[in-house]
Amino acid sequence: MINNKFSHPYDTVFSSTLRFAVELIAWISGPWTVSYLSHWLIIPTAIMLVILPGIFSTPNDKKVILVPVSGIVRIVIESLLYLIAIIAPWLVWSNISAGIAFTIVILSIYLGTPRFKWLLKGAPYI
Repeated sequence: MINNKFSHPYDTVFSSTLRFAVELIAWISGPWTVSYLSHWLIIPTAIMLVILPGIFSTPNDKKVILVPVSGIVRIVIESLLYLIAIIAPWLVWSNISAGIAFTIVILSIYLGTPRFKWLLKGAPYI
């Protein structure tokens, strides 16, 4: 029997679920926000926000790596998503929805700190 389960000592199911929730918040609120500038920006923004974290990954951080990058590059990509997920909801959503999104982002940052530290160290083999 083949074990396809991927295990990561610095990432829990809960922290990775919250990180995915942050990505969803950025994927939805980011293009929504730029739609106020130009409707032509919606699709390129959505594509950029989905493709960047999906393609560029740090070895030993994910099971499938399309384009390997250093831990620092991965942190920059994720920080961009976190920044969008913090700011954009306040511009396009209700205060309650934006507050919930903000809480999810803060929880994700807090619970993802061990993984971020590992990425900052260069993502050594685990």
